[in-house]
Amino acid sequence: MGSRCSARGAPRLNFAVRALALGNDSVVEGIEVVVVSGTGATYLPAGRVARMTTTPDGPLADEPEARPTSPEEAVLQEAEAVLEQALPGAEAQLEVLDAGRRLLLVHAHPDDETINNGVTMARYVAEGAQVTLVTCTLGEEGEVLVPELAHLAADQDDALGRHRVGELAAAMEALGVSDHRFLGDAGRYRDSGMMGLPSNDRPDAFWQADLDEAAGLLVEVLREKRPQVLVTYDENGGYGHPDHIQAHRVAMRATELAADPAFGSGAAWAVSKVYWNAIPESFMREGLRRMRQAGDTTFFEGVDPDGEIPMVIPDELVTTAVEALEHVDAKLAAMRAHATQITVDGPFFALSNNLGNEAWGVECYRLVRGEPGTERDENGRETDLFAGLD
Repeated sequence: MGSRCSARGAPRLNFAVRALALGNDSVVEGIEVVVVSGTGATYLPAGRVARMTTTPDGPLADEPEARPTSPEEAVLQEAEAVLEQALPGAEAQLEVLDAGRRLLLVHAHPDDETINNGVTMARYVAEGAQVTLVTCTLGEEGEVLVPELAHLAADQDDALGRHRVGELAAAMEALGVSDHRFLGDAGRYRDSGMMGLPSNDRPDAFWQADLDEAAGLLVEVLREKRPQVLVTYDENGGYGHPDHIQAHRVAMRATELAADPAFGSGAAWAVSKVYWNAIPESFMREGLRRMRQAGDTTFFEGVDPDGEIPMVIPDELVTTAVEALEHVDAKLAAMRAHATQITVDGPFFALSNNLGNEAWGVECYRLVRGEPGTERDENGRETDLFAGLD
């Protein structure tokens, strides 16, 4: 017979009862739950739930720790102690599922998430969603825009990556995101640098990563966090950076593998909707025209508003526009946190300085997997990444 455990006032045991109620037998396998009520005790074998009464988790603030009043009670308390050590991961899984909306974003370097998705992340955090950011590299090969920190560059002290870990943490604090992590842990994969540079060929460069190995690391996160929505780049990585392209490949492969029960360990999880970051062509053209009219030539320097524009996609491919004007200040604060990459007198802040903060208040996406929601804006686009899932 498996262990027995009381569900009276014990957080782990109430967790076990919740697990059974949710049909999650695996996390309480071999445990026989004892639900204590005013009329006696009810024994619940794993996988079977009966009518039950439980008290709130844990003792009241002024309530002393209960002492065993019988040999049976002592056994129950011993079982509680076993559960305290045996089930932390499973309880964390249920806590994840308590968040009705769960969003996971996959990015290449620190700062990519803020530029592309800052107000989106802040909005969903504010609405109570679980937001998880996975960053694939530390951004070691990035340009250092702060003269006093030029020594951090890859061709000098090669310490920029460690510095950018701190910048990312500060940016996520500004956006309210508490769950941010690096793929396979910090430093597992190195920034590959721009396409065609010798840094692409380093054996530890993300561009050289084995696809299924890197995807397997992301599968672990997907199965842990169980997001309904995943956001990443398009197949060109937005603008052709090798790490952006690789992040796209890893995210899409991991989404496929996570849903396959035969792959790896843990319960399979199918992501309901996958989005790629998108910049509508008309939005960029209009922004460039207004910037040039305001006398600014730094934003996309050398690009003609009426000529070929990089990084954009045709308007008709944009399916979703997330508006969150009330979170623009948080996005700008997060951008400032990435101080080595984004300067307050640089082109990104020039956009808001000339066009107003509302220029950063809408972020667009292309739905590539899943069904769109029915509620649309005046352009026929979704306004919520979770549309159709609630």
